[in-house]
Amino acid sequence: MTISASQVMSLRSATGAGMMDCKKALEESGGDMDKARDFLRKKGIAVAAKKSDRATREGGVAIALNDDASAAGMVRLACETDFVARNEKFKGLLERMARQVLAKGDADVPAQTLADGGGTVTEALTAAISTTGENIQFIEARRVALNGQGLVSGYVHSTGKIGVLVVLQCGAAKRGELERVGRDVAMHIAASNVVAIDQSGIPQAELDKEQEIFMAQARESGKPDDIAQKMVQGRLKKFVKEISLLDQPFVKDPDKTVQAMLAEAGKALGAGIAVKEFVKFKF
Repeated sequence: MTISASQVMSLRSATGAGMMDCKKALEESGGDMDKARDFLRKKGIAVAAKKSDRATREGGVAIALNDDASAAGMVRLACETDFVARNEKFKGLLERMARQVLAKGDADVPAQTLADGGGTVTEALTAAISTTGENIQFIEARRVALNGQGLVSGYVHSTGKIGVLVVLQCGAAKRGELERVGRDVAMHIAASNVVAIDQSGIPQAELDKEQEIFMAQARESGKPDDIAQKMVQGRLKKFVKEISLLDQPFVKDPDKTVQAMLAEAGKALGAGIAVKEFVKFKF
């Protein structure tokens, strides 16, 4: 039977598949639109299987916050090329997966049933592989929630390659100002090398490793052990400040630390502001 251009366009609009794939699907199904969709789904699964081992060096990050900013989900997906990473369909998939994490949490995300429809997350990714023609992989996800007063803030860099979630605790009622502070902190973390909120959050193994390196460097320079120890302690103290959020110079005003900025903002709000948690995803 003859397949019309309008049939092909209708199937393409409904599935996002290529023109030739749609034409073949309609021919194979005798022009039946439902059967053609099933044909493409089956073909998509086969295509996905072939592409699942291809390298994924690009990708993006998306964030979804609930209405009262008390919880948020963030997801990172990978694809093969920057072209697809910038594609609206891929961005839409990212946003859908972020909403999924917000709704159902970050445990075993690929196996989750979709919150906005039938099927699973894995099936949605498989369909996206068919639509884009590239391997798309789930990388990681996190859901954070506020415990007490304050808010959750999120920031995604304009490139879509970096995303940050921040949980702020504060008893102030001026929501708009607190949202601004939360966004500023999230932007700072996106632009900086932050390992922990303060020194207490830095893994001891990382401190031990740096101390060992600093000591080896001091001894290599021929310094006596007592002098070397003092040098190491000084360098370690500097290292800790460089990777601790509260001790870092605030990116929007390097003359003050993040801690000083929070203190000023808290004073203006009439209540202290504390960073309780942060998560950063990056490509």
